[in-house]
Amino acid sequence: MLRAERGVSRRQLAEALGVHYQTVGYLERGEYSPSLYLALKLAEYFEVPLEVVFSTKPFPRLGA
Repeated sequence: MLRAERGVSRRQLAEALGVHYQTVGYLERGEYSPSLYLALKLAEYFEVPLEVVFSTKPFPRLGA
């Protein structure tokens, strides 16, 4: 959601984080749990607290 709101492509985000663009897709679909380092890099990139990006409880689906 943050990526889409800010008009950042998966490829742009992946390059900024130093990961493959498919990794961003896996993260967005909940198919991949990032390392703590990657989670912190994501929060730093979007300038938000870690809890805004990740939670132990599932986020509601967009449009739900």
